[in-house]
Amino acid sequence: MPDRHPGFLSVMVPAVLIRALALAAAGAVFLLPLARSAPAAPAIGHFTLANGLEVVVIPDHRTPVVTHMLWYKVGSADEQPGKSGIAHFLEHLMFKGTAKNPAGRFSQAVATIGGQENAFTSTDYTGYFQRTSREYLKTLMEFEADRMTGLVLTDANVVPERSVILEERNMRVDNDPSARLSEQVAAALYLNHPYHHPTLGWRHEMETLNREDALAFYGRFYAPNNAVLVVAGDVTADEVKTLAEETYGRVERRGVFGPRVRPQEPEPIAARQVAFADPRVTQSSVQRSYLAPSAARAKPGEAEALDVLAHVLGSGSNSLLYRALVVDKRLATNAGAWYVETALDLSRFGVYATAATGVPLSKVEAALDEVIVAFLERGPDADELERAKSRMIADYVYAQDNQATLARMYGAALTTGLTVEDVLARPARLRAVTADAVREAARLYLDKRRSVTGYLVKDIKDAAPHEEKRS
Repeated sequence: MPDRHPGFLSVMVPAVLIRALALAAAGAVFLLPLARSAPAAPAIGHFTLANGLEVVVIPDHRTPVVTHMLWYKVGSADEQPGKSGIAHFLEHLMFKGTAKNPAGRFSQAVATIGGQENAFTSTDYTGYFQRTSREYLKTLMEFEADRMTGLVLTDANVVPERSVILEERNMRVDNDPSARLSEQVAAALYLNHPYHHPTLGWRHEMETLNREDALAFYGRFYAPNNAVLVVAGDVTADEVKTLAEETYGRVERRGVFGPRVRPQEPEPIAARQVAFADPRVTQSSVQRSYLAPSAARAKPGEAEALDVLAHVLGSGSNSLLYRALVVDKRLATNAGAWYVETALDLSRFGVYATAATGVPLSKVEAALDEVIVAFLERGPDADELERAKSRMIADYVYAQDNQATLARMYGAALTTGLTVEDVLARPARLRAVTADAVREAARLYLDKRRSVTGYLVKDIKDAAPHEEKRS
């Protein structure tokens, strides 16, 4: 869910080199002035406390600011059947206070020192973060360590918050036709895996969540040995380790956390379609999701090939889908593709298009399929491949310039089965992607038997699917 609440390895790049490195990734030729004493790039710190808390430190000394993120290796896919939404509900309830720090004290302290705070829930992780000046880092750690095991909940603060998450579902999903369709597509795509239920939860189950449910989930999953701390900013690894041991280190290890084993998908054998009609829809659209391996589950190089495939097919106005459907044929007002690389289990690859006024959705889908079929035959040409790879490597380089982006990059990776080394190796792995690898990934995973196609329309009669002609 989006944000809700009011051994050392080199990776960081000096700010003055960010633009130059991006140009280099794009193939530009230039000369850099020689520095008399070029500073060494800061190194990432990565260690584990005695209680099992994994810690990643990303030094950035340009400003006296730190971003502090605590990630728990638990999300909506780890919920007990019948309790959908409890991971997100607990995220809200984590702000209700402890015996040591009653409700509001943590947030007030962050606000008083001019900081920012927020939290988020996803299918595979839940995160809490603050950003403030460096001298308050220990204060943040003390507060966060306290609520790791000290949360106090009563019916008086749980019941009203349940109304809050129900209203959040109203705003994010129930009152948004596109979001409602996307929810149905995901539910139809995952027949057996818990990714089939939404992160916010199904309304009828959300309505029954209570204090006991929240405390049971909290007691089972919130522990130092099931968490990752990421600190980015004006700190060193040694400083963070000392502070972490003085705060988080006092929290006792709890439980035993083995591999996160969930029900897996059967081999897909049939294409599926779902349609959603709503009188508020002004432009019909089609979206299709394919089952595809995540970076944690893919064969070597496969996830990067899928990522490049998404860029070539549908990232930006120069992509194949956009040029064909929007620019050349003028059948759509928008078209693109995407791939979710970061997931613990089987992930998704998607394509979509929004019909231009007066254009039948079946015609838009037919044109979308034509682009995919043609790509399966030829794959990317040299220019398309290099342009996509250069852009993606440049995006990785630019990410080094943002503390929060870096912290999210490492936190998401380490909570979904990847490593620090995997994050660091991303540019090299992207550079190694070949046209054959991209074409093979497309042939393997852009198979309609692995997909669900969703149609968003004003009237259900407009949702007739495109039928492929076969020789």
